[in-house]
Amino acid sequence: MNTASAPSPSVSPWLPTAPCTPGRCAAHPGPGCATVRTLLAVSRLAAGVGLVLAGVVCAPLTAPLPTAVRHALVRHWCRAVVRAFGVRVRITDADAPARGPLLIVANHISWLDIPLLAAVLPGRMLAKREVRTWPVLGALAALGGTLFIDRDRLRALPGTVRTMTRTLAGGGRLIVFPEGSTWCGRAGGAFRPAAFQAALDSSVAVQPVRLEYRPGGPAAFVGDDPLGASLWRIATAGGLTAEVRILDPISTGRYPDRRSLALAAQRAVASDSAKRPSSSVHQWVSSRPAVASSSRTPA
Repeated sequence: MNTASAPSPSVSPWLPTAPCTPGRCAAHPGPGCATVRTLLAVSRLAAGVGLVLAGVVCAPLTAPLPTAVRHALVRHWCRAVVRAFGVRVRITDADAPARGPLLIVANHISWLDIPLLAAVLPGRMLAKREVRTWPVLGALAALGGTLFIDRDRLRALPGTVRTMTRTLAGGGRLIVFPEGSTWCGRAGGAFRPAAFQAALDSSVAVQPVRLEYRPGGPAAFVGDDPLGASLWRIATAGGLTAEVRILDPISTGRYPDRRSLALAAQRAVASDSAKRPSSSVHQWVSSRPAVASSSRTPA
């Protein structure tokens, strides 16, 4: 971990920040023949970007389909995107995974977190307003029903929480990264409580998820890291493994307020950091680029 320089005056002082920087937290040695590694990276990058563009084009065509069918298509597409970048994925389910509407909360390390979670627990994402302006990924996020929030306008937060509550009360799922910023994975930030009010108001369970990457450096999307640099770093890494651990759901009825609920979810995710997948883990694994053939978000 590295202590970042002080934020610029234009950044709101109340916004969460992590003491992680690309130079110290996202570097990786990149062993192997440079030429071969570059060729593999180019093929992975082309496959990954191609799949994202295909998603942008095809997303409007899925609008008339039933929700279950759309969710299945999203899962398969997100898995294909992650595979295309050469990332192996291991998924571990909780003993009693929750069903129905959920507030899904996870630690935040990389833009890869988004397709990873969408591949396992599809739902509407909560993202900062700036993501909407990103080339390709912004359009895809909008088509996927992402809720965009303006982090500089505290007065808009109650309205966002009400929208989240309506989504959950209507049977939908929401995916939130409550740390409010990406961390490199060797440490994490406090879970901000605002989103948890929506779970309390709609009486919907909170589903904590623990995300890890091995090695951790290439996947980390921190500080002022450009998206292009992060894409290239992941494509060139090779042997990158993402672990998605779906923890036991948390009933909101046990907690009197959003702060205690947020703390319970934070502790669940943090306490799982030392655990490793058991032999019962089911996984979809591929480190090869897809031949035939997603950003930091606040909470």
